[in-house]
Amino acid sequence: MKRQLPYHGWCFVCGTDNPHSIGITWYIEDDGRLTSEFTLTEAHQGPPGHAHGGASAAILDEAMGLVVWAAGHKVAAVNLEINYHKPLPLLQPIFIEGRISQVDERKIFSVGEIKLADSTVAVSGRGIYVVAPKLFESVFLRGEKS
Repeated sequence: MKRQLPYHGWCFVCGTDNPHSIGITWYIEDDGRLTSEFTLTEAHQGPPGHAHGGASAAILDEAMGLVVWAAGHKVAAVNLEINYHKPLPLLQPIFIEGRISQVDERKIFSVGEIKLADSTVAVSGRGIYVVAPKLFESVFLRGEKS
């Protein structure tokens, strides 16, 4: 069984308050993987009929970071690697999966794949995240004071 993660307000990738959001709904599977099925529109176009590479990079960034957050780690990204294998078509179902691949004392590594409807990997990535709880305490405290 999977559970839906809450939306992130103004998030560019999954926020419901942001009229320019890609609008992805995320799920955590029982085995800890983060998944989603979504469709990109003309608003996400780069080459005619296909997604902008920055849109797919943003989606992978969110998936790889959010799977780490969903596991309870307060982290910040320090490195992202995005590999483009095939163009992402617009107006067709697309699938994404993110998972944690390694946990060290201060670093957490995750991987992600965006797949086409036939399961072909179109974009893949790796991310390195460092534990940084104080960074987010100060961000949240600033937000409460304003």
